[in-house]
Amino acid sequence: EPMTGYTMLRNGGVGNGGQPWVLRWSSRIRLTWLSFTLFVILVFFPLIAHYYLTTIDDADDAGKRIFGPRTGNELCEVKHVQDLCRIRESVSEELLQLEAKRQELNSEIAKLNLKIEACKKSIENAKQDLLQLKNVISQTEHSYKELMAQNQPKLSLPIRLLPDKDDATFPLPKSNRNCRLHNCFDYSRCPLTSGFPVYVYNSDDYPFGSSLDPLIKQAFEATVRTNVYVTENANIACVYIVLAGEMQEPVMPKPTELEQQLHSLPYWRTDGHNHLIINLSRKSETQNFLYNVSTGRAMVAQSTFYDAQYRPGFDIVVSPLVHAMSEPNFLEIPPQVPVKRKYLFSFQGEKIESLRSSLQEVRSFEEEIEGNAPADYDDRIITTLKAVQDSKLDFVLVEFTCKNQPKASLPTEWALCGERDDRLELLKLSTFALIITPGDARLVISTGCTMRLFEALEVGAIPVVLGEQVQLPYNDVIRWNEAALIIPKPRITEVHFLLRSISDNDLLAMRRQGRFLWETYFSTSDNVFSTVLAVIRTRIQIPAAPIREEPSVEIPHRSGKAAGTDPNMADNGDLDLGPVETEPPYASPKYLRNFTLTAMDIYRNWNSAPGPFHLFPYTPFDPVLPSEAKFLGSGTGFRPIGGGAGGSGKEFQAALGGNVPREQFTVVMLTYEREEVLMNSLERLNGLPYLNKVVVVWNSPKLPSEDLLWPDIGVPIMVVRTEKNSLNNRFLPWDEIETEAILSIDDDAHLRHDEIMFGFRVWREARDRIVGFPGRYHAWDIPHQSWLYNSNYSCELSMVLTGAAFFHKYYAYLYSYVMPQAIRDMVDEYINCEDIAMNFLVSHLTRKPPIKVTSRWTFRCPGCPQALSHDDSHFHERHKCINFFVRVYGYMPLLYTQFRVDSVLFKTRLPHDKTKCFKFI
Repeated sequence: EPMTGYTMLRNGGVGNGGQPWVLRWSSRIRLTWLSFTLFVILVFFPLIAHYYLTTIDDADDAGKRIFGPRTGNELCEVKHVQDLCRIRESVSEELLQLEAKRQELNSEIAKLNLKIEACKKSIENAKQDLLQLKNVISQTEHSYKELMAQNQPKLSLPIRLLPDKDDATFPLPKSNRNCRLHNCFDYSRCPLTSGFPVYVYNSDDYPFGSSLDPLIKQAFEATVRTNVYVTENANIACVYIVLAGEMQEPVMPKPTELEQQLHSLPYWRTDGHNHLIINLSRKSETQNFLYNVSTGRAMVAQSTFYDAQYRPGFDIVVSPLVHAMSEPNFLEIPPQVPVKRKYLFSFQGEKIESLRSSLQEVRSFEEEIEGNAPADYDDRIITTLKAVQDSKLDFVLVEFTCKNQPKASLPTEWALCGERDDRLELLKLSTFALIITPGDARLVISTGCTMRLFEALEVGAIPVVLGEQVQLPYNDVIRWNEAALIIPKPRITEVHFLLRSISDNDLLAMRRQGRFLWETYFSTSDNVFSTVLAVIRTRIQIPAAPIREEPSVEIPHRSGKAAGTDPNMADNGDLDLGPVETEPPYASPKYLRNFTLTAMDIYRNWNSAPGPFHLFPYTPFDPVLPSEAKFLGSGTGFRPIGGGAGGSGKEFQAALGGNVPREQFTVVMLTYEREEVLMNSLERLNGLPYLNKVVVVWNSPKLPSEDLLWPDIGVPIMVVRTEKNSLNNRFLPWDEIETEAILSIDDDAHLRHDEIMFGFRVWREARDRIVGFPGRYHAWDIPHQSWLYNSNYSCELSMVLTGAAFFHKYYAYLYSYVMPQAIRDMVDEYINCEDIAMNFLVSHLTRKPPIKVTSRWTFRCPGCPQALSHDDSHFHERHKCINFFVRVYGYMPLLYTQFRVDSVLFKTRLPHDKTKCFKFI
C-alpha cells in the first residue's frame, strides 16, 4: 500500500519514492506565508485606519471634527462639562478647607487631651479632699452626738400601762372634799401618748337617763358623736363622763337614788376616780341637786357650787347651755360699735330672800358650815345705785323689783326678771351690765350669775361683777379681767367713777374679748363640751389632738413637658434671688413642743387678746412671731438659731437668712377650666427658688383634658379635686401643704421671680400677717351710711388681695373650721369675696393691717381671658360682702396703713459688689 505524505513525514521524511526533502520544503513555505500575512495585517491596517481618521478631521468644517485633539477652553464650552468643572473646583476648595479644619481640630484635640489629663488629676485631688471632708464631718457628727448624749437624757416613748379594772391599790384621801388631782385622779390611765381617750356613758342605759331634759340630752349626744376624743373602748379611757343634768323636776330622782345609780356604773370602781359628772343648765332656776349626793372622787362640772362643795382645781364651773340645739344667729347680735350705748349700766333683778332669813335654811342641809355669816352689802348696793340713777349724771337703769313674777332662784340670789328676749333688748342698750353675786359668800357661783354673764357677753354689754369671791366659768384657765370688771362689794360707792373713767379703746378691747370668749367657749353645745374636755386635758398636761387637715384627692395627670423660660421672669436686673437649691423639697418642721407645755403657753393660748395663736392650742404647726425663738430638728434634739451666724452681709445672696434660715413655701393656685392660662402660669414658676411644691385646686367638676401635658418645673405639681365649685377651696388646709408659708396665687397672676422672692422674705419677718402685692381699702359711704370696697389707687390700704399674697397655713385652719359659717356661705352665694373674708379674719385676730410689697397695683397677665372680677356686678357684691362681714363680726376689723415695703434694689442700680444687703424703705 503506498504511503501518504503525512505518513512519510512521521517516518522522518522517508517515503515511498525517497523524496523527504520535498516535504520539508513545502512545510517551510507555508509557515513563512502565514507569518508574512499576519505582519501585513498588524502593520498596515492600523496605518490605513489612522490615515482615514486623520483625513476626516482635516475637513473644512472645523466644528464637525470629532476625533481630533481639542484645547482645554474648547472642551469647557460644552454645558454639562462646564458644570462638572465647577463641581471639581468647588470640591477642590472644600477639600482644602476640610484639610485646614482637620489640622485645626487635631490641634484642639491635643490641647483638650492635655486638659483632660489635668482635670483627671484635679478630680483625683478633689476626691482626696472630699474624703478628708467626709472624715471631718463624720468626726464632727460623732462629737456632736457625744455632746448631746452628755447634755440631754435619751428619750423614748414610755410603755403604756393599763391599770387593773378595780384599781384596788389607789390611795384614799382623808375626805372627798379634799380631792385634788394629785390624790383623786389616776394619772396611770392617762399617759402623755394616750391621746386623751374619753368614754361617755349612754344615759339611756341607766335609770336617771329618763329624768334628763330632752334638749340637753339630745344636744349632748350630738356633740359626743363628733368629738375627736370620745372612744367606745372603756378599757383604755382616761376619763369617764356621765351626763347627770339638767334634771326635770317632776321625775327627778331622790339624792339617795341618784347616788346609788352613780355608784353602780360599771367603771365607777368604788369611788368614781377619773369620772366627770356633768350637770348642764339650760334655765336659770336649775337646782343644785348634786349637793347632797356623794360623788366620791369624781369631778363635777356644773353652774352652781357652794364653798363646801366646790374643790378648786378639781371641779369645773361651766357656762349654761342656752343654745342647746340651735346655732346662735350672728346677724341678731348687736354691733360692737358705737362704744357708748344709751345706758351707762343697767340691772334688773329681785332678791327673793335676804341673807339673814336664809341662814337657818342653809344650815339645815349644810351642817359643816362654820364661822359667822358674812356682812350683807345688798342694802348698801341698792341705796348707792338708786342714788346714781337719781343724780341724772348718766343714763342708768336699775330695777330691784320685777314687773312680772321673778324666776326661781337660790336663797340670797338675785332672781332674773322677765323673759330672755326682754333682758337681751335692755342689755343691747347698756354699755355695762351689773351682776350682783349672792349675798351668801359661801355660794361660790350660781346658775343665775352665769346666765347673766352669758347674756351680757352675747350682746356686748361688759360684765361688772360685784363680789370678788365669785368663781366664774373656767376661771383657772381664762383671764376674766380682760373681758369683765370684778369689783368687791365694799367698793360699790366707787363703781360709778370707775366705769366713767374707762377709755373708749379699753371698752372696745374688753367688748371684743368678751365676744371672743362667748363665741369660743359658751355659744354652742360643741363649744361647752370641748371646753370642759380642754380644761381637764390642760390640767393633766396632755397635748391636744392635731386639728384635721383636708384630704387631697389627686387628679392623675401627665407631666414631662419641658417648661420654657420666660424672658420677663428671668430678667431680675441686679437682684440676686438667692442660692440655687439642689436638695429635694423639704417640709417645715412640725410643732415640737407638744409634750413640754408651760404655764405661759397655756395662758397665751386661752387668755390672750384676739391673736392668731389662741383659738387652737393644738395647731400642728408652730407659728412663730418675730420675737419668738425657733427651734429646728427632730423630737430628740434641737438647736437654737443664732450664735453669731448673721450680720455678714451675704445672707441675701448666699442664704435665705432670718431666724428660720431653711424654709420653703407652697404655691396654691385656684383654677377653673382655663387650661392654657394655667399652663402658662405654671411654666412661669420654673426655676423659682425655695418653692416646695405647687398645689393646683381644680375647682371645676369637669376633669382636665386627657391629652393635656403638664410642665415639668422641677418641683411636684399636685392637682387636687374639689367636691364643689367654691372659692372657699382656695383656703382649705390641704394635707399636701407641708410648709408654713403659702403663696396664694390666681391662675392668671403675672409676677416676676424677684417679686415673689421679695414678698417671701418680707413675710418671714411678719409671719402673722398677710403679705402681698395688690392693695385695696374700705371706705365709709356717708350718704348711705354703709361701707364701700375701693380698688382705686391710694396712699392708704386696708386689704391685700389673696390672688397674690403670702399667709401662714394656720389661717387656713381658722378660715375653714373656725370662722363663722355664715361668711363662707356668702362667699359661695356670690362666688366672690373670699379674699375680703381672709383679710377680715386676720385683721380681727391680730389687730394689724396687711403688708403690701412693691409698687405693683395690678398683677393680671396681659392677654388672658377675663376673670370674674371684670363683671359689672363684681364691685356691688363686694360692697355687700363688707357690710355683711361687719355685721357678723360686730365691728369693722380692717385697719388702715400707709406702710409699704420696697427694696432699695428695685429703685437703685448698684454695683454688683454692693448688692449684698437687704433693706426696707
